[in-house]
Amino acid sequence: MDFLIVLASLVFLMFVAYRGYSVILFAPIAALGAVLFVDPTLVAPMFTGLFMDKMVGFVKNFFPVFLLGAVFGKVIELSGFSKSIVAAVIKLIGRERAMLAIVLVCALLTYGGVSLFVVVFAVYPFAAEMFRQGGIPKRLIPGTIALGAFTFTMDSLPGTPQIQNIIPTTFFKTDIYAAPWLGLIGGLFILVCGLSYLEWCRRRAAAAGEGYGEGHSNEPEPIDSSNLAHPLVAILPLVMVGVMNKVFTSAIPALYGEKVSFIPAVIGKAVPVVQQTKAVAAIWAVEGALLIGIATVFLFAWKMVFSKFAEGSKGAIGGALLATMNTASEYGFGAVIAALPGFLVVANALSAIPNPLINEAITVTALAGITGSASGGMGIALAAMAETFIANAQAAGIPLEVFHRVASMASGGMDTLPHNGAVITLLAVTGLTHRQSYKDIFAITCIKTLAVFVVIAVFYATGIV
Repeated sequence: MDFLIVLASLVFLMFVAYRGYSVILFAPIAALGAVLFVDPTLVAPMFTGLFMDKMVGFVKNFFPVFLLGAVFGKVIELSGFSKSIVAAVIKLIGRERAMLAIVLVCALLTYGGVSLFVVVFAVYPFAAEMFRQGGIPKRLIPGTIALGAFTFTMDSLPGTPQIQNIIPTTFFKTDIYAAPWLGLIGGLFILVCGLSYLEWCRRRAAAAGEGYGEGHSNEPEPIDSSNLAHPLVAILPLVMVGVMNKVFTSAIPALYGEKVSFIPAVIGKAVPVVQQTKAVAAIWAVEGALLIGIATVFLFAWKMVFSKFAEGSKGAIGGALLATMNTASEYGFGAVIAALPGFLVVANALSAIPNPLINEAITVTALAGITGSASGGMGIALAAMAETFIANAQAAGIPLEVFHRVASMASGGMDTLPHNGAVITLLAVTGLTHRQSYKDIFAITCIKTLAVFVVIAVFYATGIV
């Protein structure tokens, strides 16, 4: 019975997310509804002492990353740098290789720190024009963008500043460059298999005489490629984010040591504030790098950005708040569910999987699929089982860097099920439906999920990290 309560709570949250209801509202309802059936007297204590505590803790740690990432993406968009980068890559790769060009553009932008959602809006007009000129079915655009933006640069490649690569650092005390070789191998596997699948789809469509199609909705306006910034200037902020991220990752522990303490200048007896550096070094590094990236955009495109920044930043800040609160609510939900007796059944079932890395991969990707969120699913899994994973790592002699990379990649596995917010946004922007294009997104999802187990196999076969 306890297990059924937990399962019903998870199914309910997945259902309301799929139907488009706010997770911020329904995550606490789902969590506390489960508590109500287990022990009604614990509803209020669980809400205040556990749900809100974990939710606020997530906001404290990660809201600045969401905020700065959203602002960085917005100034890249307002400056016209994103259009310049897209146009330059297309010119370099060639319009005849439309799919490869779009994947590389998406990868470049996301690895440079631009939000996945901003990438969709920035790249779609170019993708539509290239696919139309190349006679490639429009229905393949979502799968192509998903491969470039939602997969290997989101959580596989070492150093990516996306949130899915940052969350594990706070649990495993690693940095965002954890297990670099495994990340590169996994990323290459996804890229090659994904492009092979999309090319197979294109050839099948061409053989059947299917072209771009007619009567589509949300067709973009023709692109004005005049007065774009030089590509080297446009890409400089992204390069600065990557370089400074690495610099800060090395410099922060050296500068601050293991911990920092200070006494607030207040009247009366003050308690020293102690901050363990290792727990937040990766977050500080990303925040500092994004600030440098934003400053670089302003330096080279001050007039263009400043005239639109007041209005444009409102949307970016609103989006950052919404994304943070959505994920934080799911994080609080996971903490409550993990505290219920029924979760022991889940934990015991997962612990029956003898291999610790496969155990972690299945746990994280399953919860990411249920919640429809990579960061939310990983937050639930690590909030509930991070200590178990760490104990398993120590017992098996596996570096925590490997657990970081597996958790990060697994979060981006089955998260892109039909109710995923990024999938819904991608289809809405391109004017396509689940019926038309989701099967290709799902194929990329399967490739992405398989890559996690390929990486695990490579680690056990070679010991490479």
